Amino acid sequence: MSATNTRSLDKLFSPYTVKNLTLPNRIVMAPMTRSQSPGGVATQEVASYYARRAAADVGLIVTEGTGVDRPVSVNDANVPRFHGDQSLAAWKQVVDAVHAVGGKIAPQLWHVGSVRNPSPDWTPPGQVDSPSGLSRPGKTFGEPLTDSEVGDVIAAFARAAAETRALGFDALELHGAHGYLIDQFFWEGTNTRTDRWGGTTLPERSRFAVEVVKAVRAAVGEDFVVILRLSQWKQQDYAVQMAKTPEEMAGWLNPLAEAGVDVFHCSQRRFWEPEYEGSDLNFAGWARKVTGKPAITVGSVGLNAEFTASFRGAGAGAASLDDLLARLDADEFDLVGVGRAILADPLWAKKVKEGRTDELTDFDARTLAVLT
Repeated sequence: MSATNTRSLDKLFSPYTVKNLTLPNRIVMAPMTRSQSPGGVATQEVASYYARRAAADVGLIVTEGTGVDRPVSVNDANVPRFHGDQSLAAWKQVVDAVHAVGGKIAPQLWHVGSVRNPSPDWTPPGQVDSPSGLSRPGKTFGEPLTDSEVGDVIAAFARAAAETRALGFDALELHGAHGYLIDQFFWEGTNTRTDRWGGTTLPERSRFAVEVVKAVRAAVGEDFVVILRLSQWKQQDYAVQMAKTPEEMAGWLNPLAEAGVDVFHCSQRRFWEPEYEGSDLNFAGWARKVTGKPAITVGSVGLNAEFTASFRGAGAGAASLDDLLARLDADEFDLVGVGRAILADPLWAKKVKEGRTDELTDFDARTLAVLT
């Protein structure tokens, strides 16, 4: 590892504090659906899976998405829920396991909205929630939420948030990205409402998310850290860019910050790609710039071959370790989300910290089927 990399790693492994949350370093395990919780109840294997990573120098664990208390908040029976005595007791075991090894953990509170399970045999077990009864632009699936039902969904997020604090989690994250429910309200392609939950502008379509954040903030108090995960792209359309200028991004994110978001978790497909022409700043960089709030960058960290090669002293390139650490050193963002690389190798952060980069395990899609 070069002297530059050795020096730059100091920032990656330096402590970071926001409100009452102090992390030992800047590495965040990004949330990744595992579908390993039968009946929606996290198992002891799930607890051990997270604890292994917490014990190996991951600064903050953000769990896989976990469904709030609505009939079809998740579209897979093996995805964990965040309601009901049995599911909540299981999450307490996860929290305790992570804390036992000195880790920090936040659940990702999730509602998939009208995103279907891809299986042709899947039937929703109840009402599908969505702003306009669309699973993607022009594709009907279910009925639009009524105004009263919108209120019920907001209340479900607030109840889950209250449980988060009661169970001893260190923070929480709301999933507002990737074409799921909160994001379906943001996106003009899936939100065609003409009432107060819709509108022709992104700030108008953000009212639902603002009210969710306000309700969550009221449920957890002012000192508890609330993270919001966002993306411009959708699983339904990778090319979507809702906020097309920095000014539009400010109009989108600042009301969310004022409502109570402490940290923006900014998902883009490749962290090294600039968000807007004329600036090298990525999505997280712009979010931090326009709001003044901390930001997490995430998007192919540790997966690109040139990135891995840079660890091992060979090559550089747009996605190299040097590029990531230079951006971190320049305060473009505050924290670094690592997803599939940590999924494949629970010791990823520890190996990087100790310079054991020749031991890094490459990501293999087969890893998705097991809890390593």
